[in-house]
Amino acid sequence: MKIDYPIRLQSYLAKSGFGSRRSCEQLIADGHVSINTRIVTEMGTKVDADDVVMVDTTLAEPSERIYYYALNKPRGYVCTNHDPNERLYARDLITTSDNNLLFHIGRLDKESSGLILYTNDGDTAQKIMHPSSQIEKEYAVMTEETIRREDLEDALRGIYIDNQKPYTIKKFALKSKRWASITLTEGKNRELRKIFSYFGYTVLRLVRIRIGPIQLGTLPEGKYRPVTKNEITALLAGKNE
Repeated sequence: MKIDYPIRLQSYLAKSGFGSRRSCEQLIADGHVSINTRIVTEMGTKVDADDVVMVDTTLAEPSERIYYYALNKPRGYVCTNHDPNERLYARDLITTSDNNLLFHIGRLDKESSGLILYTNDGDTAQKIMHPSSQIEKEYAVMTEETIRREDLEDALRGIYIDNQKPYTIKKFALKSKRWASITLTEGKNRELRKIFSYFGYTVLRLVRIRIGPIQLGTLPEGKYRPVTKNEITALLAGKNE
């Protein structure tokens, strides 16, 4: 990964595996970042090649390589890289030498499983997560109760929960009485769980099976695979198959 100095601090942090540019901007605003021992909170700050950048007590160093991985996250694992109340971190399942540089693109809640992407490329992660990307995410959902088609048709038109903007699914397919395939293009927190709860369903399983053209396929639970540059290019191009 060639870096042209000077570089904006948030981009430097993103290339060092501290998250998307937006999350890195939050680290800066919250006073977690220093350059040459001086805390910096200004977004326009530039970093030179010989500067020492720290996030709290961790040295920030851009990797010379860019990594993209697809992980089949099991239930019970969290996507965040640090939470004092948790023991099982999804990133730890990616057993590469530079896994400390990786962060998740989007997220799956603790009780959900399936496909999640990890990278150290903050700029690409930001593009993928931006609402304008409209990248499809497909999920398999199993409920305790029989799923009613009319409820999912209502969700196609949009439903209001917590006085927020409408929660809307893009498309659905009923696979059996209690299994449905649901496709979203937004990324609201726990969106599908809130939609199904709104209609009175108990969600027993929620598995993400696709992000754009990248499929979970036969990847075993708890395992990961490299994502190719061609797959990332197709994802950024808005291809969904």
